[in-house]
Amino acid sequence: MDSDSKMTGSVGSLLSTLLNEITALVRGEAELAKAEMSEKTHQAVAGVAAIALAGAVLLGGFLTLLAAVVMLLNEVLPPETRPWLSAIIVGGVVTLIGVLMLKAGLSKVSAQGLMPNRTIDSLRSDKELTKAHQRHVKEEVK
Repeated sequence: MDSDSKMTGSVGSLLSTLLNEITALVRGEAELAKAEMSEKTHQAVAGVAAIALAGAVLLGGFLTLLAAVVMLLNEVLPPETRPWLSAIIVGGVVTLIGVLMLKAGLSKVSAQGLMPNRTIDSLRSDKELTKAHQRHVKEEVK
């Protein structure tokens, strides 16, 4: 064997090794992303279930308290406006509070919270490692 065929063989071997390592790396990153998204999804489902149960209990108590406020306003308002005006006042105030709470809640639930940050950071690191490995292979070929 001459030196050209040895060099071709070693370059082929390096490229084959590089391809195998990149393939393994991509598979590993895909598994990491899958595991991380599964973990985040499980956390989100558990949180939503707890919130829904608490919301059902709170709703019953809240509706009872609102009925009591409507009855209290009936005692204070003039007799000709009693049941309808007290209900409108309480309904309007509660609706306004609900809208403000909804806006605050929606701002907290963002797409950023569901992003697989560890996987993204790992992919960035792998990209830099791959570039460095490519430069190394190119230097070996020269």
